[in-house]
Amino acid sequence: MFLEIMKSKIHRAKVTEANLHYIGSVTIDQDLMEAAGLYPNEKVAIVNIDNGERIETYVITGERGSGKIGINGAAAHKFSAGHLVIIMSYALMTPEEAEGFKPSVIFPDSSTNKLVV
Repeated sequence: MFLEIMKSKIHRAKVTEANLHYIGSVTIDQDLMEAAGLYPNEKVAIVNIDNGERIETYVITGERGSGKIGINGAAAHKFSAGHLVIIMSYALMTPEEAEGFKPSVIFPDSSTNKLVV
């Protein structure tokens, strides 16, 4: 049996842009991706704290140090620049693997999306 366990989370990041006419995905600053343990093209769930919307999409690497969280494609109807979001990825694990697993959770400064040290 496999369990779907939260692997990574970026908690309370600010959407910096919503681009309706871009091929769907989320663009995330490379610094944030690395800190959270996210990979290019990895499937993520995104929760909009401001309006309760929730989507699934995949990650595109954004410019390092930019603080960018860009919601692309049709999801731009549900997310706007300035909204706060939670971005989560999951991994399949056996119960034994899940028992000791610790997810990567980061809390960027929600005004700049820079890592808080």
